[in-house]
Amino acid sequence: MDQKTEKKALTLKTLTKSTVWDIQENDIFRMWDNAEKDVEVKENLRHFADIVRSAFMIEELKEDTKLVRAKYEKQGFKVGQVKMEDGTKVVWAIKKRPITRVTDLTYENIRHISAAKLVEVLDRNFGGGWDSLSQSIKDIIESGFDISTTTLPANRLHKKGGMYEKKVADGYDVLEVSKGTWVEAIFAKVKPEAEKPRMKFNSYPGEEDNGEADDEDVEIEDNYNKPDEDDVDFGEPNDDDITEDNYSTMMDLGAADPDEEAEELADYVDD
Repeated sequence: MDQKTEKKALTLKTLTKSTVWDIQENDIFRMWDNAEKDVEVKENLRHFADIVRSAFMIEELKEDTKLVRAKYEKQGFKVGQVKMEDGTKVVWAIKKRPITRVTDLTYENIRHISAAKLVEVLDRNFGGGWDSLSQSIKDIIESGFDISTTTLPANRLHKKGGMYEKKVADGYDVLEVSKGTWVEAIFAKVKPEAEKPRMKFNSYPGEEDNGEADDEDVEIEDNYNKPDEDDVDFGEPNDDDITEDNYSTMMDLGAADPDEEAEELADYVDD
């Protein structure tokens, strides 16, 4: 199996506020049950609950009856029992937080929606077009998607061989925002995730090399101890190389003769 497509199964211990958007309600209950086997997780369940709450709505059922469960399940919640840090068992109703408005978009969830979903969200919130969005929302969107726009008369937007046709052929989803007789087209395409280079640091003197270097590691060149260009030693100076053109002294030509200063002082005292 391709290593890039092979993903390690998520557990409660490895869950983050980004990867939590990859799982569903039933996964939460499964992970919680498996956490019973990990002492470290069992002692920090409230921390993991906070991570889950960043992507899921959690309601604790005070009354665990068929009627109450049915009420929540009708609203799309999944209901199940979980054990807390102190060993007590509670009943949770869990539902994935919906992404329906641009204000629901975050840096954590933006890479967990499709371009079609983004276009749907933008369509539900648009009025003035792309420029009507706040800069902070634009930054979030552009962290996960390539965005480009064009505004043309309605009868020219779909011109054969034009930008619209080329973008769609290149895999972009598009939203059209009507502006009178003109139309703004907003094109969106998921950005490929850039792989972060791994850094490899040189060992300290005396530290053993374990020989487990990774071919993909990036070797960072150590320039710290290299002399600056201005510090390069060019050898001992040669008197033959000194000429009247390159010779200079540190003499202050404007300084007064000390004997002259003494004579002036003596004259002042006599007066």
